Amino acid sequence: MGYMLSIKTALFIFPFISFLFTIPFILRWYHKYGSIHPLRVVVVYSFIFYLLTIYFLVILPLPDRNEVLKPTSSMMRLVPFTFVSDFLKETSLNITQPTTYIKSLMEPCFYVVLFNILMTIPFGMYLRYYFKYSFKKTFIITFLLSLFFEVTQLTGLYFIYPYPYRLFDVDDLILNTLGGLLGYFLMGVVRKYLPTREFIDKNSLEMGREVSPLRRITVFFLDVFLYICFVLIGFLFFHYKYTWLVIFVIYYIFYPFIKKGKTLGSSFLNVRVQYPKMKLLFITTRILFLYFYYFFSFYIVLRVVTFIKDFFNLGTGFSVLIYLGVVFFSFGFYVVNFIGLFVSKEMFYDVFFQTKFLSTIGEDVY
Repeated sequence: MGYMLSIKTALFIFPFISFLFTIPFILRWYHKYGSIHPLRVVVVYSFIFYLLTIYFLVILPLPDRNEVLKPTSSMMRLVPFTFVSDFLKETSLNITQPTTYIKSLMEPCFYVVLFNILMTIPFGMYLRYYFKYSFKKTFIITFLLSLFFEVTQLTGLYFIYPYPYRLFDVDDLILNTLGGLLGYFLMGVVRKYLPTREFIDKNSLEMGREVSPLRRITVFFLDVFLYICFVLIGFLFFHYKYTWLVIFVIYYIFYPFIKKGKTLGSSFLNVRVQYPKMKLLFITTRILFLYFYYFFSFYIVLRVVTFIKDFFNLGTGFSVLIYLGVVFFSFGFYVVNFIGLFVSKEMFYDVFFQTKFLSTIGEDVY
């Protein structure tokens, strides 16, 4: 039951951890390679899920706080290889009776030891295959992971509990580390059947020569985020009500003009907008159209809806329905544009303004 609880908890927490991890993950790999290889996604996110699972296996199930208000016995066992003597004393194993061999392997003092080894075998495999760590590094990192787990238990889940509710056992350090090293050697056999990390990186660079729709969307949101940050900083320093407009002109018009089609966000993600004519008026016209199309048009719609509501003196119920309609319409508008970009790889305004998104992977983008 404890194993299933840990897996279920990991499945529940995984989407939230993944969401927090996804933004820096996307930014890092678009910056470095210009693309995100599907196999890299599988490896990295499966690694996250694996770490969550073994972490919850270590801490769950949590006891009632009232059960650990005082220490019940010594919570540290520092004599190494105690599991060997425990196995010989506590199991039904009798060397002279072969019929006891299989039965002894089904008893807790054996399968707990086996579990401590199996738990970190995948960790060693990940370290060698994807992170390309040496035997020495795998040994050190696996030991540190196991030590982290043991300290977690020793501190009562980082002092949430007044006393430890599980045993700090030096044998666990030995067995977990052994599991990581076994995983390291096992990956030496398995990796010949898997794409190499070098293949993933090379393929990522080749894919990054083109600007994917997701990369364009990432550039868009990164630029919006940076723009908002600059506006907030500018307002704090200057207290000028048109700070947003000044920074808008600098960030989206003058800077791309000087940097030949690159904003700060697109520079970081190795993307450049190619204009048919690198003229300030042309860049300004395109940016103003995009601003009106994606943002200001909805402000006008809201103003019109508000005017109609006030003019006809509509009740609260009708007003709520109208505003909900605007919200759903706006959501549908962005979804349609999002899907359209993925389907056609370019938007109608790209054709109209004759602009192209080019990858600058391999160029000096700073």
